[in-house]
Amino acid sequence: MKDSTLIKGEIRNFILKSSYLPEDKVKNDTLIFVNGILDSMGFITLINYLEESFSLIANDDELIETNFESVNAIADFVARKLHAEKVLNDAL
Repeated sequence: MKDSTLIKGEIRNFILKSSYLPEDKVKNDTLIFVNGILDSMGFITLINYLEESFSLIANDDELIETNFESVNAIADFVARKLHAEKVLNDAL
């Protein structure tokens, strides 16, 4: 499993590429949607990216603002999903 720093870096790079913003405009605690960095279409693209890049499925009830408001929040969400999947796989 990837560590938190790598996950944050990958997510931040994706957001920077998607938004065409310079690096200094997106910090790990920047509120992505409040600041207009991503819109609703960007959110869909972000979810697709996360599902493909981290081999996870975001359930409808997880698609809430607190899980995706910043790079930190997204990385925490990804880490929780990956941990839950690992626990499930270990139990099998």
